[in-house]
Amino acid sequence: MFDKTKLETILFLDIETVPETASFSELSEIKQQLFAQKTEYQRKDEISPEEFYAKAGIWAEFGKIICISVGFFVDITNERSFRVKSFTGEEKSILEGFKTLLDGHFNKTEHLLCAHNGKEFDFPYIARRMIINNIPLPQKLNLFGKKPWEIAHLDTMDLWKFGDYKHYTSLNLLTNILGIPSPKEDIDGSQVADVYYKENDLERIVKYCEKDTVSVAQLLLRFNNLPLLTEEEIIVV
Repeated sequence: MFDKTKLETILFLDIETVPETASFSELSEIKQQLFAQKTEYQRKDEISPEEFYAKAGIWAEFGKIICISVGFFVDITNERSFRVKSFTGEEKSILEGFKTLLDGHFNKTEHLLCAHNGKEFDFPYIARRMIINNIPLPQKLNLFGKKPWEIAHLDTMDLWKFGDYKHYTSLNLLTNILGIPSPKEDIDGSQVADVYYKENDLERIVKYCEKDTVSVAQLLLRFNNLPLLTEEEIIVV
């Protein structure tokens, strides 16, 4: 599937998102109406927009990014290591820090971004939130006018589909069936908003995000029959 020497050209990433406010009532009246319209077909008749608001973080128009974790391989042919870094804080500073990384270190033609379900979620979500925050898009996220083969995005879920566009497989399921070791689960995606707004525990969310970033890298290694990362090779910076 992939030449192992190209692994150092890939930036692996995962994002965590939450609703833009802690509660539906904190939205402006017009934003409440727009959310009701946006989710009309997803909600059942008995579920109100307020009750459904817990899921608002999946839409860039009604959510925000609270963490971007990235990882990259170093010295793949000798003493391999995988460096992990997270951007947290105010959303605009998160996005600006991520943009600086892309523009400064992952801006060449050979560089790729890789995430699980990244083409449908992570990459467009980051791009939309950058536009909302008045941040110029980095070249790797600016797809305007690009042909499909010019888009430098890898998606481990897309790779697993093998052309079957109806197929969805979660990151947790794939790591399980492929024998990729995973740290004990602390939280899952459905709990992130509560941990952020109710428990005020961003550190737990960052660890969860970093774990998923490592898992994406492990998947690509597994797809290519390459040795998985050991705990000693994973360095959080």
